[in-house]
Amino acid sequence: MTLTAPATPTLLARFLDVRALTERLAAPLSPEDQTAQSMPDASPAKWHRAHTSWFFEEFLLDPAGGYRPFDPTFGYLFNSYYEAVGPRHPRPERGLVTRPSADEVGRYREHVGQAVAALIERGLDEAQAEVVELGLNHEQQHQELLVMDALHLLSRHPFGPAMIDWPVEDDPDPEPLTWRPVPGGLYEVGHDGAGFAYDNEGLRHTVHLVPFEIAERAVTNEDWLAFTADGGYTRPELWLSDGWAAVQQQGWQAPGYWQEQDGQWMVFGSGGVRTLRRAEPVCHVSFYEADAYARWAGARLPTEAEWEVAAGDVAELRGQLLDPDRLHPGVAGRHMLGDVWEWTSSAYLPYPGFRPVEGAVGEYNGKFMSDQHVLRGASCATPAGHERLTYRNFYPAAARWAFAGLRLARP
Repeated sequence: MTLTAPATPTLLARFLDVRALTERLAAPLSPEDQTAQSMPDASPAKWHRAHTSWFFEEFLLDPAGGYRPFDPTFGYLFNSYYEAVGPRHPRPERGLVTRPSADEVGRYREHVGQAVAALIERGLDEAQAEVVELGLNHEQQHQELLVMDALHLLSRHPFGPAMIDWPVEDDPDPEPLTWRPVPGGLYEVGHDGAGFAYDNEGLRHTVHLVPFEIAERAVTNEDWLAFTADGGYTRPELWLSDGWAAVQQQGWQAPGYWQEQDGQWMVFGSGGVRTLRRAEPVCHVSFYEADAYARWAGARLPTEAEWEVAAGDVAELRGQLLDPDRLHPGVAGRHMLGDVWEWTSSAYLPYPGFRPVEGAVGEYNGKFMSDQHVLRGASCATPAGHERLTYRNFYPAAARWAFAGLRLARP
């Protein structure tokens, strides 16, 4: 076993910062808010706080030896989907776990946090350092999920209460829709091995692209208003068969969290119910809706390879990333990282040569490569530093509670 030098303060500081941010995001939520579960795909905030602690406990502290578990039942309660680790509480019933309380989960987080900090200060071997890095990125993912799930829960309240308080903003005119050409040819895509990445981002490989154009901003709320006014949700010719079935079954007439009041469109968000801002990228749309809009607009969704190549030209630009005092998209601009995740036309499948890592952590991504679609970029709930051009997010085609929008492409 190769030992590294004693951990630098940087790793410990990062660990403490990530853990503190999770607690800051949960702080505006009452114990009742943190316990309820609004649908099977969402989890209570309390569960996210506990699960991210269990991850460090299961994959770092227990194997290191000498660790005293906070509560031996928590492994069953807060395992997510790791079959190799053992049985777990059913996902659709996480909201029924009223005990432990939100306060006790806080004590659990402290217990685990202190143990991990002590281990980092003593020095980590290479394998342990990799688990800490994975655990930090895992917790950052759950920070976004915590925000998504809490907003979905509050959106089901009859009066749409605010999660946080932030000032009402002006409604500027959207930027005109312009297009940027991308030459055809051979391109390298996928993670190059420098810095952290999930296993599904590799291996880096060559793709051939024909010439195309990419929209220089995301589709905005104003764009979507034109789609709805033109009967976008009532015209089956625009929709994939399964998408049209979802429209009929779910009664979709607008994006998620939109509501019409006295002839004016309003939208629910972290600040409660507010007037729709035209220049913001449209958010909380499914893959089916994104695909239908693109067809209506005479365009299409980019493939994930096209998106990654095009994003390389504006890689230094950022939109709105996670701000605990905002939790809402900004204005659509030239950036391709930030505000909303962007649906692509690509199914979530392995890259050439992909192999999951060995052990239980290998269940992290590969087992979900079926009936999912890829989203690229980052959103207003993605922690700064967690975003990168090769990140492959994925959701089922009908999912709408994510901070998901779209960008158009055309030949």
